[in-house]
Amino acid sequence: MKAVNYFIIIRKIKEVPRMVGGLELTEAQNKDVRYLKAEVIAVGDKVEGIAVGNTIHYDKHAGHGIEWNDGLYHVINLGDVVIVE
Repeated sequence: MKAVNYFIIIRKIKEVPRMVGGLELTEAQNKDVRYLKAEVIAVGDKVEGIAVGNTIHYDKHAGHGIEWNDGLYHVINLGDVVIVE
């Protein structure tokens, strides 16, 4: 699978639930988190500063899902990335 132009193919990283005052917050209670973490699987030919294998943070409303070889991936635009680790 190969990304083109300014698109990035990612695999979401499951976050551990946050603890507040000794209580574990569920995903429904964790709505204030705007950015999600993901591993970069492929980058388009016009993307600079992001490489395959990087961990990124991106807007949770960005992109769309795609199934490939029994796996679920997401395709986002370069502009949706806010942090590269």
